[in-house]
Amino acid sequence: MDYLNNLASTFLDWKVIGEVLPSLFAVGLPNTLVLAVSSGIIGTALGMLLALMGISRNLVARWIARVYTDVFRGLPAILTILVISLGFGPGVRDLTGIASPYPMGVAALSLISAAYIGEIFRSGIQSVDKGQLEASRALGFGYGPAMRLIVVPQGVRRVLPALVNQFIALIKDSSLVFTLGLMASERELFQIGQDEASRSGNLSGYVAAGIFYLAMTIPLTHVVNLIDSRLRTGRAKNRGEKQEPDAAVAVVGKGAHS
Repeated sequence: MDYLNNLASTFLDWKVIGEVLPSLFAVGLPNTLVLAVSSGIIGTALGMLLALMGISRNLVARWIARVYTDVFRGLPAILTILVISLGFGPGVRDLTGIASPYPMGVAALSLISAAYIGEIFRSGIQSVDKGQLEASRALGFGYGPAMRLIVVPQGVRRVLPALVNQFIALIKDSSLVFTLGLMASERELFQIGQDEASRSGNLSGYVAAGIFYLAMTIPLTHVVNLIDSRLRTGRAKNRGEKQEPDAAVAVVGKGAHS
């Protein structure tokens, strides 16, 4: 019984949680969202470029995309963040005068997510029946317009669940920028929880931060399920098939990486 009481007081000290909540709301949550959304947008743009390079007729472009993807998917995210931020950060700081490591954290997360998103887009585009491209060419479309207007939109629609899963992973990976020594106003959820744990000698700060992560990722997980269910239902209707009950159940947690 004493063990359970000690465990509860270590992880569920409501006084500590109440003290850290304002900082989590006012500083940690906005910074986590900025990191995830900004790197998600940049990573999506770079990922689409990588996907198009990966299916390009140009051998050099395909090799560049392949090497980039292999490198950034093969390295641990925290190692990539440290190498990019600590390696290139001083040079960027000298050129721009920006002392904060925050932009380099965004850049590192963007480059990492681009490798995964690029593979998601590439698989989606290549899953489109080649007859779509042939039919559009027969109607007078050039290769570029046919890909841009017909093939790519269909491929993107097919991988929407995987893209949302990747954004969930990006929210969690944003916690790794704490290694860069962010200023107090730049600290994300994990760093604030860690600071509170160090100050109070109690782990409830981590629990409070974890609750915020769950509040963001669990609804997004259900969004993945909903999108996947709608896509499956639409495909079954288009083929005139009767949808089996299990076909509407999406598998939760299969992101591009964890």
